[in-house]
Amino acid sequence: MSYTVAEIADALGAEAAGDTTLTIARASEPQSAGADDLALAMNPKYADGLAQGSARVAMLWPGADWQGLGLSAAIFPNRPRYAMSGMTRMLDAGQGFATGIHPTAVIDPAAILGADVSVGPLAIISAGARIGAGSVIGPASFIGVDVTLGEKAYLREHVSIGARVRIGARCIIQPGARIGGDGFSFVTAEPSTVESARKTLGDQGEAEAQPWIRIHSLGAVTIGDDVEIGMGCTIDCGTIRDTRIGHNTKLDNQVHMGHNVEIGDNSLICGQVGIAGSARIGNNVVLAGQVGVNDNIFVGDGVIAGGGTKLMSNVPAGRTMLGYPATQMDKQVDQYKALRRLPRLLREVAELRKAVFKSGKDD
Repeated sequence: MSYTVAEIADALGAEAAGDTTLTIARASEPQSAGADDLALAMNPKYADGLAQGSARVAMLWPGADWQGLGLSAAIFPNRPRYAMSGMTRMLDAGQGFATGIHPTAVIDPAAILGADVSVGPLAIISAGARIGAGSVIGPASFIGVDVTLGEKAYLREHVSIGARVRIGARCIIQPGARIGGDGFSFVTAEPSTVESARKTLGDQGEAEAQPWIRIHSLGAVTIGDDVEIGMGCTIDCGTIRDTRIGHNTKLDNQVHMGHNVEIGDNSLICGQVGIAGSARIGNNVVLAGQVGVNDNIFVGDGVIAGGGTKLMSNVPAGRTMLGYPATQMDKQVDQYKALRRLPRLLREVAELRKAVFKSGKDD
């Protein structure tokens, strides 16, 4: 897989200079780039690395002196990081999955596969499953009963999708994701100490042990179009209604979504985020790494939560949050600065007390 400089520039809507017939096979960092690589030096701070490598072509910042940098050609994108999206898509060699149905795959006769579906070794597709045209089911993946996958779904190896889950078109699901397990729902015959603690926020003392009784998950999971699910994600079924993810939302690795959770469109949920049952997340929300979301709250459209934030109560639309418990980020930073000044303030207060008491003795 290779492209000329002109082909890459045209695909990215970028300007190109120099010998645009040169062929590019790979992308590389400047210092390790070879003669057939596209060196990525889209910021002047990476320019020195070009001298350490052997690149003839680089993607550069606007106005860069490509000839002065010893290059034979250059590409000048208007928005470098956005250009990375198109460039990496062109040069992605993929996972090498074979086309067609592998002989070790197990496909129930009642499953329906669209045109040009690829099913890898040891994959299982259960009865009533409907797989959209052009989809890829990776090695050792499991598709449960009555699952629906839209066209051009792309499942990597060891993906598990439980019964009745519905996923839209062009989804990408990374290795080890588990979608459609039962929700973590249990109840006691009499009010439990947990219920009491939520009301009183106090100690419960010794209490008679009560067995936890399972609440079965009758709902499933519904996922929109163009959604990506990272490695090791776990998404629980809803109790009665479905757990839901909107269109174009992206989940990073090891995200957990509890039962009945709803996430809107175009949201980014970063690594190790945990969202407790029945929480509702709006559109265009960004939850950074290790954010925790309490159960039964809503997070409004456009909210951004910084890394490690714990959202304990409802968050209005448009807020930027930080900390535990979460507050608006600017206020949290002010509190942190004040906390750091506290030892000095205490020393100053102690010195003032000494001065006052000493002055009183002198009188």
